Amino acid sequence: VQLQASGGGLVQAGGSLRLSCTASGSIFSISAMGWFRQAPGKQRELVAMKTNGGRTDYAESVKGRFTISRDGAKNTVYLQMNSLKFEDTAVYFCYARNSFGSNYWGQGTLVTVSS
Repeated sequence: VQLQASGGGLVQAGGSLRLSCTASGSIFSISAMGWFRQAPGKQRELVAMKTNGGRTDYAESVKGRFTISRDGAKNTVYLQMNSLKFEDTAVYFCYARNSFGSNYWGQGTLVTVSS
């Protein structure tokens, strides 16, 4: 599975961005897709995840502001980020997991929120 992410950039606090990630390769085996992020000096953390069964999980810090969605026909996962805060600044990584438990990562896209 290969993951290609896009959509990062610079935005002012309170603004919005939408990240996209398209999967290719052995997409039939994907069981979940989502987003992680890593801020400077911090560990990578889960932002949002959506399984094939429809279960959705969010980090507490983004609930009510971020929305994850998937388009099965396009093999794409989106992360709509609203009301962005300075602390949302990080490199965002697309993630996929297959039904065998293997993990896949995209290349990362930088989101910078100016205060």
